[in-house]
Amino acid sequence: MLVAPTAQDIAAARQALADADPALARAHAQTPAFEWRLRPGGYEGLFRMIVEQQVSVAAAASIWARTVQGLGGTVTPEAVLAHDIDTLRAFGLSGQKAKYGREIALAQAEGRVDLDHMQSLSDDDAIAALTAIKGVGKWTAETYLMFCEGRLNVFPGGDVALQEAIRWADRADQRPNEKQAYVRAEIWRPHRGVAAHLLWGWYGGVKRGEIVLEALTP
Repeated sequence: MLVAPTAQDIAAARQALADADPALARAHAQTPAFEWRLRPGGYEGLFRMIVEQQVSVAAAASIWARTVQGLGGTVTPEAVLAHDIDTLRAFGLSGQKAKYGREIALAQAEGRVDLDHMQSLSDDDAIAALTAIKGVGKWTAETYLMFCEGRLNVFPGGDVALQEAIRWADRADQRPNEKQAYVRAEIWRPHRGVAAHLLWGWYGGVKRGEIVLEALTP
């Protein structure tokens, strides 16, 4: 059973990050304590992440509820593969997401991936296994491993909010691209996942007006 990092684990990692990187210390100083956002994994967890992408929170919740109901209350590879694309679309899924749901289900059913035992793989091997499935991009794989498996050293460098928060932390004029974000995050090992949560918390606080961002001049 997966266990989310404790408040003490996160606090210790945050302090280590602040000590290692003065730029990240600014985010640490302004961002309240947070909990690790662990959510159910397995096939259902990955499929749900796909369903929730690029739609509002309310729309995602509605579509997911209809999907669960349409599948008889249990989201499994077998349940999804028992329905064709048109039927899945009737639940509110786009054609593309319905197709990806079936692709992931096929990968699980055929043994090309084992979403119930990913913990036996390293972070890099797990990402490679997930992205080998059609419809699962690197960002999805990384966020799945963070949120559904509680992996502490995964960092989704392609996330635009994280890139913008890095820009704020470094008081830079331009936002780093994906490659630059990965390079920037190397100093945060082995707590890159905590750094991502910290930067997301900081970014959200600023956007909600709860945190006043310092001037970006060095």
